[in-house]
Amino acid sequence: MDRIIIGTRGSLLALWQANFIKDELKKRFDLDAEVKIIKTTGDKILDVPLAKIGGKGLFTKELEEMLLNKSITLAVHSLKDVPVVLHNDLLLAAITKREDVRDCFVSYKFSDISSLPHNAKVGTTSLRRSMQLKHIRADLDTISLRGNVQTRLQKLQNSEFDAIILAQSGLNRLNIDTKDINFINPLDASFMIPAMGQGALGIECRKDCEILSYLQQLNDEISSIECGFEREFIRLLDGGCQVPIGVYAKYSDSKVVMNAIIGLPNGEDIIKDSVSGNKDSALANELLKKVEAKGARDVLKRALEFI
Repeated sequence: MDRIIIGTRGSLLALWQANFIKDELKKRFDLDAEVKIIKTTGDKILDVPLAKIGGKGLFTKELEEMLLNKSITLAVHSLKDVPVVLHNDLLLAAITKREDVRDCFVSYKFSDISSLPHNAKVGTTSLRRSMQLKHIRADLDTISLRGNVQTRLQKLQNSEFDAIILAQSGLNRLNIDTKDINFINPLDASFMIPAMGQGALGIECRKDCEILSYLQQLNDEISSIECGFEREFIRLLDGGCQVPIGVYAKYSDSKVVMNAIIGLPNGEDIIKDSVSGNKDSALANELLKKVEAKGARDVLKRALEFI
């Protein structure tokens, strides 16, 4: 067997994710692997909002190129960063068990969104979060906040923002010492609908990968069902980081409930809908038809004008 090399981005969170998979391979299959850091386009351009950089695969393109030329064996991604259409020679071998899917409100001074002062500055990387925040509070000044989790928290501590919104999963995985931060409040997924695949890791490899059968055993069935519906919805809608879309599928008691939100970055013209059914239903297509009937295609087209 060839040496197993795990490709990853270089942030502490990305390294945690890669080392988690490395440890699982060792613990479950006695397979030794090494971690290789690769800088992606999204890592190199930090002074521009993600939506303005454009294109798909901002955090995955270079990793996929190294998979294709066999410089690495597998790549570990935050699943929300993985394009819904992959190169013909690549596949998602596994989707890991989801961490907390919720977004999280973080502030030193204010307990929640409603307590923020008029025109408060809120930092977020995401058009999806900005859209939902401004739908709740049109006066809020949502400002692009790039960088790793530690960088974002430091900017909050430096009073550059009144509050920031982070993924709760990142805070949990990094086990960051937050005792000095007064308010850390997860936002219910019905209040702020998460991004496609939020909280899950995606393990990508070549279709002819030598350890594919091992990687597939790291797949979590429930998370794979949920994220599969979310990814299919985004694929059908042809959405990406350039447009504000939230979608969340929850599978429990043999039933899938799927919610989506689409709108303009300024919080206007919001379209929300939901569907439910069994795991074999064509729920993504059903949800697509419902939001299309409400004008989703037109809203997404107009959303691009904000970039």
